[in-house]
Amino acid sequence: MDFYTRVGPAALGSRLRRLGDRLAEEAARIYTMYGADLQPRWFPVIYTLAERGEESVTAIAEEIGHSHVSVSQIVAEMAKQGYARQKRQKSDGRRNLVSLTAKGRAAMAAMDVQLEDVGQAVQKLQAQSGVNLWQALAACETELSRETLFQRVSREKVERENPGVSIVEYSPAYAAAFKALNEEWIRTHFEIEEADSHSLDNPDDYILKPGGHILLALLDGEPVGTCALINRGEDGFELAKMAVSPKVRGKGIGALIGQATLQKAREVGARRVYLESNTSLEPAINLYRKLGFVEIRGGVSPYKRCNIQMEMRLD
Repeated sequence: MDFYTRVGPAALGSRLRRLGDRLAEEAARIYTMYGADLQPRWFPVIYTLAERGEESVTAIAEEIGHSHVSVSQIVAEMAKQGYARQKRQKSDGRRNLVSLTAKGRAAMAAMDVQLEDVGQAVQKLQAQSGVNLWQALAACETELSRETLFQRVSREKVERENPGVSIVEYSPAYAAAFKALNEEWIRTHFEIEEADSHSLDNPDDYILKPGGHILLALLDGEPVGTCALINRGEDGFELAKMAVSPKVRGKGIGALIGQATLQKAREVGARRVYLESNTSLEPAINLYRKLGFVEIRGGVSPYKRCNIQMEMRLD
């Protein structure tokens, strides 16, 4: 315990893993105490099947937050022991549907008393510790779904390495900087297009008034980066007009303002964010992937230079 006291929150993952291992060991003893011939790690799968009757591996994985591979392994183990069966889905022969056998349903029904006792014991444990661990874990998971730990640590790294950097909302005072940063970036790689001129000359009309946002990265008060969030309706926003001054490239400013823009999207209730780019911009594409974007087949782009569209789901 002294190790975790010394290291503190930075060892969160290790401490949770230790707690998880301890609970898993005790769970196995509890199953034995109640005469249940089940593996504790099967529980989320067998419980889901008891509720739903029949489900695909993909649907089970989405429901319990496990990987497809993990659920497939559990289902295979349950089937080998006679607790579950699989069959091909009629509408899609490539997908298996999983259901409990009579043995599986009986085992789940016999767990009612065990689940009640475990629930009561955990509630008393929380009362004695003075911490509602269940609610705390739910709150942490919610926040991590909004912004991953990797993204949070990346931001801390950039802020530590660039102590003079701050992210601010757009105001008319930054209109010239917003335009200049983007024009410099576009002319370096491509040509200014009509769609660029509309948004850069009139950010209020084309970005802000329709419900969008513009953020700027300041280094010691000087604008060195920018990114826009354009409202495209139906809970969707476009991440656009991201530009970083050549003077500060390689310092992580792009990642910092990209993360801040995605956080703004979450704050305004966006369910998806998409962007348009060009595959010749390898560093930019790599940054988008690190931020969580994946390639999609999108609609027609207003930009001649666009040959890739990417999306990030926030729901």
